[in-house]
Amino acid sequence: MDFDKTLTIAASGLKAQSGRMRIIAENIANADSAPQNATAEPYRRKIPTFTSHLDRDTGASLVEAGRVRRDAGPFRTKYDPGNPAANDKGEVRMPNVNALIENMDMREAQRSYEANLNMVTATRRMISRTLEILK
Repeated sequence: MDFDKTLTIAASGLKAQSGRMRIIAENIANADSAPQNATAEPYRRKIPTFTSHLDRDTGASLVEAGRVRRDAGPFRTKYDPGNPAANDKGEVRMPNVNALIENMDMREAQRSYEANLNMVTATRRMISRTLEILK
C-alpha cells in the first residue's frame, strides 16, 4: 500500500470540503441580508464546484475546489414597506438562499470531510504499526 498516495488523496479531499463548507457558511450568513436600497441587487447564492487533476508525483487523481458559480435562480420577495430597499409595492428582494438546502449541503460536506479525516487517521495508524514491527 502506498501511504503517501493515500495521504495526498485524503488531504486534497479535506482541502476541497473545507472550501465548500466556507462557501456554504457564507451563504447561510447572508440568507436574510437585505440590499442597501431598492435598486441594489441582494446577495446571490454561491455554488462551489470541484475539479480533478492527476498528481504527477504520486499518480493519484486529486480533487480541488473549482470556480465558484453564482446561482441564477430568482430572488425571494418579502413584504416590508418600511425597509429602505422596498419597492413601490412595499416588497424587498431577498437573497436566493434556502437555509434548508444550505444546511443539507453543509451536513454532506461535513461527512465528506470526516471520511477524509478518517482516512488520514487510519493511514497514520498503519504507518505507526509498520514502524513498530520494523523495530
